[in-house]
Amino acid sequence: MVKTKDILGFLNIIAPFDIAEGWDNSGLQAGNLIWEVKKIMIGLDVSLPLMNAAEKWNSDLVLTHHPLMISPEKSIDFNRMPGKAIEIAARKKISIISAHTNLDKAQDGLNDYFASKIGIKTTGAFLVDPSSSMQKDEMTGIGRIGYLESPIMLKHFVHQIKEKLDLKHLRVTGNMDMPVTTVAVCTGSGGSLIDEFLISGADLYITGDIKYHEARRVEEYSKGLVDVGHFGSEHMAVDLLADKLDHAIQMAGLNIQIKKFKKEKDPFIIV
Repeated sequence: MVKTKDILGFLNIIAPFDIAEGWDNSGLQAGNLIWEVKKIMIGLDVSLPLMNAAEKWNSDLVLTHHPLMISPEKSIDFNRMPGKAIEIAARKKISIISAHTNLDKAQDGLNDYFASKIGIKTTGAFLVDPSSSMQKDEMTGIGRIGYLESPIMLKHFVHQIKEKLDLKHLRVTGNMDMPVTTVAVCTGSGGSLIDEFLISGADLYITGDIKYHEARRVEEYSKGLVDVGHFGSEHMAVDLLADKLDHAIQMAGLNIQIKKFKKEKDPFIIV
């Protein structure tokens, strides 16, 4: 009988929880380590639509990229999130697990997956910050840096990114005719790494949630910046988690159903 703790074990091999950022809340969010698991639903966020779908499908476990909670809640109200998700989890015996910054930072994790989708050959982590429990690993850390097989003008690369990520809109900073060879990426919100990008030697930085003054700094240095949005850089985590967990389960000779929750959309509407 497979239990919640066994799924945590598989995920710890895929993306070790001890490399998660200190502020993060990866791991078990709600549930019980000894509950049996036969069906797993995977999504980006622990949302009410996801929990309702998991309940309808009789899921035993929900796996997401973004945690149910990062900051502590002062009260748990079952009539609103995140309390509603906890209420459903308790009533239907659905464990909730999140793999957040550990998946971002892990080798062959989300940043590597994102980079490969847009044609970047990664050479290492953009920012290596090993924890005390791991040796320094150039392929484990925040973001990735790499190169394109051949130089391309920013305006052409932008169109390729939109096509490969199936995005209708991007925010771009820089000379659209500038040649791009070396690229840094950081899935999610990467504005705090602008200084690291400016001294990295990379021509272009691809991330999400960029602020006005961060874009101005990139412009002043005659570099390029592409903001694909937080959702645009991370919704693919659902496919990544499903593929890696399904492979681990099959290699272990287990029979567990996995279903992707694909009804999530970017909360921002451009009008």
